[in-house]
This record gives sequence, C-alpha cells and structure tokens, in this order.
Amino acid sequence: MTAMDLVILAQEQQPAPGLSTGGIRQWILDNLLPLLLLTVAVLLLWLGGGKGDNAGVMRRLGGVIVALAIVGLAVTNAGEGIGRWLAGLFGGG
Repeated sequence: MTAMDLVILAQEQQPAPGLSTGGIRQWILDNLLPLLLLTVAVLLLWLGGGKGDNAGVMRRLGGVIVALAIVGLAVTNAGEGIGRWLAGLFGGG
C-alpha cells in the first residue's frame, strides 16, 4: 500500500456519530493545564527562590511565559489571525 492509498483511506474514514475529542480537550484545559502551571510555579520557587537565585528564577520564568504564549495560540486558534497580521505588515496590500 502506498502513501497515497493511506491518505485516500484516511480521508474516506468518517468518525462515528456522537464521538469527538471535545470532552477530553476541555478536561485538559480545565484540569491538567492549571495543575501543570501550578507545578511549574512551585518548582521555580523551590529550586531557585530558596537559594536566593532570583535571576535564575526570572530567566526560567521567561521560558515559561513563552511556553504559555504558544499554548495560548494553540488553544484559541489565533495563529492564523496573527499570521495574516504579520503578512499584512510586509505585504503592503
């Protein structure tokens, strides 16, 4: 079976009625994501703040903020709008 056959087969497959990943997605957003953020915050304070390494904590916090921005773009589907805005800056049209 070639790759094209697999693509055609995947396109022909229809999901069963009533089945979706909406519930899992919402559960992750409501429960797992805040738990992960709380864990990262506690680890940052425990590992860096307890030693007085405030500069190290702030460096790591910058990485966390970038990661949160990426997650926010993925969750809200705002990437397309931002891409169009960036293209408009350089496109002139």
